[in-house]
Amino acid sequence: MKVEVVRTPRKWSCLVINVHINMFLYATCWAIQTNTLPYLSKNLGADPLIFGYLQSTCGVAQLFGGILFGRFGDVFGSRVALTLAFLAAAMYYFMLGAAYSLPMLFASSLPSLLMHCMTGGQMVITDLTDSERRADALGKLWLSYGMGSVIGPFIGGFVNKHYSEQTAAFVACAGSMLSVVLVWCFVPHNTKKLAPTAAELDDVEPSDQDKEAVKEPPENKGSSVCDIKKLFRLLTIPDVGFFLAVKALSGMPYAVFQSMFPVVAMTVFNLPADKNGYILSYQAVLTMLSQGFGVGFLTSRFSDGALLKFCFVIFTLSYLLMALVKDVILVCIVSTPLTIGVAVLVVTTTSEMTKVIPEADTGSILGLSMAVDSLGGIISPTLGGFLLKTVGFYAFGYQGCICSLLVAIALFWKLKD
Repeated sequence: MKVEVVRTPRKWSCLVINVHINMFLYATCWAIQTNTLPYLSKNLGADPLIFGYLQSTCGVAQLFGGILFGRFGDVFGSRVALTLAFLAAAMYYFMLGAAYSLPMLFASSLPSLLMHCMTGGQMVITDLTDSERRADALGKLWLSYGMGSVIGPFIGGFVNKHYSEQTAAFVACAGSMLSVVLVWCFVPHNTKKLAPTAAELDDVEPSDQDKEAVKEPPENKGSSVCDIKKLFRLLTIPDVGFFLAVKALSGMPYAVFQSMFPVVAMTVFNLPADKNGYILSYQAVLTMLSQGFGVGFLTSRFSDGALLKFCFVIFTLSYLLMALVKDVILVCIVSTPLTIGVAVLVVTTTSEMTKVIPEADTGSILGLSMAVDSLGGIISPTLGGFLLKTVGFYAFGYQGCICSLLVAIALFWKLKD
C-alpha cells in the first residue's frame, strides 16, 4: 500500500497542529452536547434513572465500537478512521437535535458506536512520537481537548438560554462536519513511521538509514479488523492487562461522578444551564492544565509506579471528603485534586501501554483502552442514577472511597519492591 510521507519538520508540524485543532473541535462539540442532554432529556420526560439508562446505552455502543475502532485504524489508516469517527459524531448530534421523544433520544446513541475521535487523534500522535516524548505529546493533545471542554459549555449554555437545546445539538453537528473536511483534506492515509528524526527536527539532512525506514512503514497486511485473536494476544503482553485493570477500577467511581454531575447540579443544587456550564468549564480547565503541563513535569521527575500510588491516595481522600460536603462550591473544591489525579493517571497508563506493544498495533491497544473507559460508561450512569434516586449524592463519595482504597492496597502490594 502506498503511504503519503510527511517526514519533514514543516509537514510533520502541520499534521500535529491539524490533529490538535480537530481535538479542540471534538471536545467543544461534545461539551455542548454534555451541557444540553440533561435538559433535553428532562423536557422529553426523563427522570435521573432514565437519564442514566440513556448514558449507559451510549456506553454500550462505544464499548463494542471501541474494541474494533483502533484495529480499524491500524488496518485502513488514520485518515479513514478519523473521518468515520467525525461523521458518526455529526450524525449523533443531528439525531439528538431532531429527537422529539424518548425512543428517538435513545436511538441517537447508536452512532456513538463509531464516535472515537479522541482514539483516532491518539493514534496519529502515537505514530508521530517516540517513546520518550509520547507521554508529554499525548498530554498536549489532552490540552487541546481541554480547551474545547472549557469553551463548549459556555457555547452550549448560551445557545440553550437564547435559542433551544435542539439548536445547540445542531451547532455541535456543524462543528463535527468541519472536522470531517479538515481530516480528509490534510491527514495522510497512514501515519505509521512518519515521525521525524531528531536530525530532521534540527533541519539536518536525514541519514540513508532514516530514509530507508520511511519507505516501508509497518502495515497489517492480510489482517482483519475483526481479528479477535490478535486483540487477545495483546492482552497477554506483560503490563498491558495490569494497566487496563487499573484504568477500569479507577475509572468507575469517577465515571459515576462525571456522568451524573450535570443532573446533580440541576436536581440537587438547582443550578440553571449556564451556571452548570461554568462548573463543567472549571473542571475542564483543571484537566487541561494537568494533562497539558503537569504530566510532562511529573513523568520527568517521578516513576510511573510512584505516580500511580500517589494518584490513588488522592482518590481515596477526595472521595471521602466528597461524601461529607453538601454545598456545590465545596464539591468543586474537593473535586479539584480528584480531577488532577485522574488526568495524570489517564495519560500515564495510556503512554505506558503504547510503549510495550509493537508499533504496528498501537491503534489496537488505544482502542482497547478506550473500550475500558466505555465499559465504565455503561455501568456508571445507571449506577449513578440509582444511587442518586435511592440514596443521595453523598453515596458517590462513599463508593468512590471504598473502590479507590481497595485498588490502592492492591497497587501498593504489587509495587512494593
